[in-house]
Amino acid sequence: MKVLAILYRGGEAAQQEPRLLGTVENQLGIRQWLESQGHEFIVSDDKEGPDSDFQKHIVDAEVLITTPFHPGYLTADLIKKAKNLKLCITAGVGSDHIDLNAANEHNITVCEVSGSNVVSVAEHVVMSILLLVRNFVPAHEMIERGDWQVSDIARNAFDLEGKVVGTIGAGRIGYRVLQRLLPFNCKELLYYDYAPLPEEAAKAVGARRVDDLKDFVSQCDVITVNCPLHEGTRGLVNADLLKHFKKGAWLVNTARGAICDKDAVAAALKSGQISGYAGDVWNVQPAPKDHIWRTMKNPLGGGNGMVPHYSGTTLDAQARYAAGTKSILENYIKGQEQEPQNVIVQGGKYATKAYGQR
Repeated sequence: MKVLAILYRGGEAAQQEPRLLGTVENQLGIRQWLESQGHEFIVSDDKEGPDSDFQKHIVDAEVLITTPFHPGYLTADLIKKAKNLKLCITAGVGSDHIDLNAANEHNITVCEVSGSNVVSVAEHVVMSILLLVRNFVPAHEMIERGDWQVSDIARNAFDLEGKVVGTIGAGRIGYRVLQRLLPFNCKELLYYDYAPLPEEAAKAVGARRVDDLKDFVSQCDVITVNCPLHEGTRGLVNADLLKHFKKGAWLVNTARGAICDKDAVAAALKSGQISGYAGDVWNVQPAPKDHIWRTMKNPLGGGNGMVPHYSGTTLDAQARYAAGTKSILENYIKGQEQEPQNVIVQGGKYATKAYGQR
């Protein structure tokens, strides 16, 4: 069996830190295990263009392992060429880089390591909210420059207490964000999701569901995006929706970059319609050097909390998703059923509602 893995290159850091399992160098810790059973294991970060390792090897691979942090985009055209492909595994959470409809058409199973990094991402969301609301990044940049002008920072720094915070999506990550916001004594916690939370779960975090998205954003001081990317969420946060935001609201997106319109967000930040945008996901990854999200600012010169896509690939998360990837592979090799929560599509149909109502 040929197994192809497209991972990100860790360089010197991966050589020095073996716990960077999600890298080309450390190969999810499964090479010896796979090869001892006679399987071929190809690992690369080369994923762009017809001459890439990805496109060369996908034609006869039986299993494809990808990662959201350096996604190998498995399009419908590539799936047609992948005559032997039976199983796609996302080492992490989020399989939108795979054409799931095409996978269904070709009876390819897609699994991900559900829950492997939900705590990691939820913590990053709370951190991002705080660094925007407290105006942290410009304050740190001021210190690095050798300057000291407290008023320049304090004029756009606020408390999280007493603010209305809402999540678009209240699944495994969104709900954990709500849980972690409880100690901050926010004025209210809201959520927008096609599926209402169970009554007890909503009561436990004191969250109120808002059915209409424009109504939802108009009530929030802080909005965090925690939903998967699919046909129904691509470009969800666009120029029209941003007009309904509270003037000066903060927006955090650690879900998928393409859920937010790149140029509309940059324009809203520049005009002051939103005070800040933070996250680690980009519409194309790696992000081009001239991507506008790298340098966009609000009128006061701050409001940018963007980082590379790493919220879900902490060392703790990597240990979990590497183990989960091995478990999925082991089930496949032994012909055993996969754990239901890990299955995205199987047998030509969606096994989850996470990628929209079907």
